[in-house]
Amino acid sequence: MEIALFILVAAIIFIVKALKVVPQQHAWVVERLGRFHAVLSPGLNIVIPFIDNVAYKHLLKEVPLDVPSQICITKDNTQLQVDGILYFQVTDPRLASYGTSNYIMAITQLAQTTLRSVIGKMELDKTFEERDDINRAVVAALDEAATSWGVKVLRYEIKDLTPPKEILHAMQAQITAEREKRALIAASEGRKQEQINIATGEREAFIQRSEGEKQAAINTAQGQAEAIKAVAAATAQAIQQVAQAIQSPGGMDAVNLKVAEKYVEAFGNVAREGNTLILPGNLADMGAMVATAMSIVKAQK
Repeated sequence: MEIALFILVAAIIFIVKALKVVPQQHAWVVERLGRFHAVLSPGLNIVIPFIDNVAYKHLLKEVPLDVPSQICITKDNTQLQVDGILYFQVTDPRLASYGTSNYIMAITQLAQTTLRSVIGKMELDKTFEERDDINRAVVAALDEAATSWGVKVLRYEIKDLTPPKEILHAMQAQITAEREKRALIAASEGRKQEQINIATGEREAFIQRSEGEKQAAINTAQGQAEAIKAVAAATAQAIQQVAQAIQSPGGMDAVNLKVAEKYVEAFGNVAREGNTLILPGNLADMGAMVATAMSIVKAQK
């Protein structure tokens, strides 16, 4: 009975040891008698107990790795404190197990040395402007070296670039001066544009006024010409009507009467002007004067 129980317990232990359940996005490296045997994929796997051993367990997800802060020297001999973050992924569990003793430490140290080398080729101002170039250079160097470690470096991002306090104060003063310069230039450009706009407006206003005066003079002249034409036409029509009236029966008698009235009216007006009374030499010869006037009218006809 005890032997059967012992065999049962041993069988249960054997089965438990033989069955290996690997989680999703994980890879387990199995060694058989101290040598690499296989990589267990996610799910249920069977191994030989006491002969096969799970030596390494790797996570296949993308892993963020904080790169410690370090001091870098730029091309113009300025110190920069730089820290960043690295993203990598295990692509070959076998190489990650046997390619290096510690691939995390290896890529961390390589990231730091590569970063110092890249920043050492740049001046201080360029390091702030070309962060993307620095990140790409670090990723390219790491990816090339990490291939033999079974690791894929996906990207590297600089978190902080911190120069010394003296450099920060100098940069702030430079930025302030540059902004003041841009403000003065913008103000002068604004005044210049204002003067240009005023001059342009005055010129256009003068042109508009002169055009208006020209058009007004043209309109006045045309109006006067039309008025003269209208007066001339009316005078001609009146003369024509008078001539027709004279030629009609009784027209000459009407002319005689009108001349006599004008003659009397003229002498009446002369007599009323001033204190001197003017009289014709021969008041009885009124008919002769009217006849003379009528002879003039007939001659004009």
